Amino acid sequence: MLLCETPKLSRRALLTAGGALYAWAHIPSFARAADARDPRLVVMILRGALDGLSALAPIGDPDYAALHGELALQWAGAHPALALNSFFGLNPAMPNFARLYGAKQAIAVHACATNYRERSHFDGQDVLESGMPGPGQVQSGWLNRAIAALPKGERVAERGGLAVGATPPLVLRGAAPILGWAPSGLTAPTDDLTARLMDLYSHRDPALAAALRAGIDADHMATKNGMDGIKPGGDIALAMRKAAEGAARLISADDGPRVAALAFDGWDTHVNEGGATGRLAQLLGGLDGAIAAFETEMGPRWKDTVIVAATEFGRTVHINGTTGTDHGTGTVAFLAGGALNGGRVIADWPGLKTADLYENRDLKPTTDLRAVLKGLLADQFGLSADALGRTVFPDTLGVKPMNGLLAA
Repeated sequence: MLLCETPKLSRRALLTAGGALYAWAHIPSFARAADARDPRLVVMILRGALDGLSALAPIGDPDYAALHGELALQWAGAHPALALNSFFGLNPAMPNFARLYGAKQAIAVHACATNYRERSHFDGQDVLESGMPGPGQVQSGWLNRAIAALPKGERVAERGGLAVGATPPLVLRGAAPILGWAPSGLTAPTDDLTARLMDLYSHRDPALAAALRAGIDADHMATKNGMDGIKPGGDIALAMRKAAEGAARLISADDGPRVAALAFDGWDTHVNEGGATGRLAQLLGGLDGAIAAFETEMGPRWKDTVIVAATEFGRTVHINGTTGTDHGTGTVAFLAGGALNGGRVIADWPGLKTADLYENRDLKPTTDLRAVLKGLLADQFGLSADALGRTVFPDTLGVKPMNGLLAA
């Protein structure tokens, strides 16, 4: 039996997890684009390593079906793939993404990866979320540093980033303050208890009092937007959709944040992965539902919104003895949103012959995920290549932002 790493929570993370709402006292200014847009960016971290070959299948590759065995998608059969073009077929669990793709509001980037080339979940997620050349170098994330690097302009939004979950994902931690919201089944504190806590902390710990006040403000915003009834559940697809609905209501509000980060666990499919149906399809259906929830709840803000869903690395091209896949390298990233120049699969396809595989086992990465992320940050928020290459993703001036991701 293969055992994967279980990340250990720090004392700070455990303390943060103690409440459903968490926030920092001061919310940074957030520069809007120079035009009339009011852009939003959502980052979804898919933790566990996504099998890109069963999420977006290269059915047109002559070596694909034999390599991926019973997990391989097909054009025909009981659960046919959704054709994005004559080469790539989307997992049938993602009809909303296929619809957005047809409306030119979705892009898939295949054979992509960060610069990380080992196969440790913990280290791979660290590199993905920190944006650093290697793991364990900082306790801040590239999305937080992007917020901090934004230039001040005349039209500046009042709120910065929203972290969804019991603890803020690393990608959104750092010096730039953020607002946090976590769906919770806990009974809300009474107004009397809240007032007593505020009075206590204002005398003993002003910084904590300010953070508590920001959390209370987040709670009021959530309640105002109809989110007080959202509870976590055992249905992972439902939980993903509910988290997306809540986040969308917050970031679409005029006084809400403009950036959000969500993290979804469970993508480590060593055993009984399933292809067009099964565990992976359930996860992909949850992701598809989350994207659709953002589209619905963002309302008119959808036209200026971009969502990017990324994972720490891919999985092997061969299936293993437990009808799953092991840790790999290249994979797929999904982009959706009304601001995209969509209807495209971006892929410098490396091929699946043995000589073309990375270390004879994985899909070889040919596109740097950081180039995609840089391109989105540059086009959505006007960040310069210098700021992106030195501050947001340090030591990456040689990784050029991908152009043309957004509609003109």
